[in-house]
Amino acid sequence: MKELILAFLGSFFPAVLFNIERKNLIWAGLSGAIGWGIYVLLYKITGGVVMAIFVGAVCVGIYGEAMARILKTPASVFTVPGIFPLVPGITAYNTVLAIVEDRIRDAYDKGIETIASAGAIAFGIILSTAVFKFFKQGKMAKTMDGEE
Repeated sequence: MKELILAFLGSFFPAVLFNIERKNLIWAGLSGAIGWGIYVLLYKITGGVVMAIFVGAVCVGIYGEAMARILKTPASVFTVPGIFPLVPGITAYNTVLAIVEDRIRDAYDKGIETIASAGAIAFGIILSTAVFKFFKQGKMAKTMDGEE
């Protein structure tokens, strides 16, 4: 529970810094809590960091796209703060620390994990956005076909 609250705050406060409208701040914070909750759940089940981050990012993206349509605001208002808890900051720090301490093998392992995690976040958000756009275009095409 403590982790979910911290993930909420880790998305809420960047949303405040980004000057997001007051009515959307709670929803932006909830985005981070959802993404982190999914990440923790999958990490405990699978033990795979990158896969858990990917699924967490997909959930943040889906949540952001859904809330954008519900609240009539851009999806980035929810997705950008929502990925903050998932960003592999400590892994990047450990990569640099291993380089400085001349532990090249550890640096390599942590570096690959950092890059893969960052890529998983980007791909997860892109995938969820593309799926929403695909279904929206399909719905529009059906509507246009019905009018003819």
